[in-house]
Order: sequence, then structure tokens, then C-alpha cells
Amino acid sequence: MKVLVQRAKDAKVIVNEEIVGQIDHGVMLLVGITHNDDEAVLNYVVDKVANLRIFEDNQGKMNHSLIDVNGKVLSISQFTLYGDCRKGRRPNYMNAAKPEIAEELYDMFNKKLSEKGIQVETGSFGAMMDVQFTNVGPVTLMIEKENDSL
Repeated sequence: MKVLVQRAKDAKVIVNEEIVGQIDHGVMLLVGITHNDDEAVLNYVVDKVANLRIFEDNQGKMNHSLIDVNGKVLSISQFTLYGDCRKGRRPNYMNAAKPEIAEELYDMFNKKLSEKGIQVETGSFGAMMDVQFTNVGPVTLMIEKENDSL
């Protein structure tokens, strides 16, 4: 699993000229699922996203988590995070999970974040989306976790 975390002042996702998800303070996540991701991988990444200390305290140091600042999440499914560009000029997406598997895990990922008391907004899985956000800092981090049982 790969999740690109971007600290956001605001973020929204538009599908067919309609806003389907919007936040005013928190993180914008691009979420990529691969074939062997499972609930254990999701649990690890959810915990990391919720508790990653990327928000400033009173001294301007990144000591607060999404939970600490009551931040929100805009979660966008993003199979292209698994695009392999090493050969040729067209990315290969063989490492991205099939849509039916990815959608189920993506929904579970968002539900687990919500269960931590975090407001989660999403785009529309598989849709063409326009994503707009203001990256604060900028702070952009990649969280990656592979299934250790393989």
C-alpha cells in the first residue's frame, strides 16, 4: 500500500462539475492499493496517518498529529501510485490491485480512519476527478507498507 500524505489548508474533489468531498483543515491522501494488501497492512497505514506528527505546536515544531489538531481527511483512490515507469514511455500498472479488490480495501481504509474519530471525505472510486488543495508548508510524505507475510 502506498499513501501520499499532503498537509492541507483546504481540499476538494470535483466529479462531473460537482463537489463530492471537501475539507477545510487536515490532510489530502492519495491512496494506492496493490495485490497483496490486507487488513493488517491497512491497520498499519491507518495508524500511521492518524498519528503522524506533521502539524505545528506553539513553538512551530511538528509535534501534533491529525487527531491532536482535530484535522480532517480528503481521501482519493489513486492506482497510478503503482505506475512503473522504468521501461518504455508508458507506465505499467501491473502492481495496482484490480478495481474490485482495490475498492473494497479503499472503503475499509476510509472506514478505519473514521473509526478513529477522524472526519473522512472521499472522491468517487474509479471516476475522473479534479482535485484542488492548498498544501501547507509544503508538507508531503509517502507512507508505504508491504504485506510482511509474503
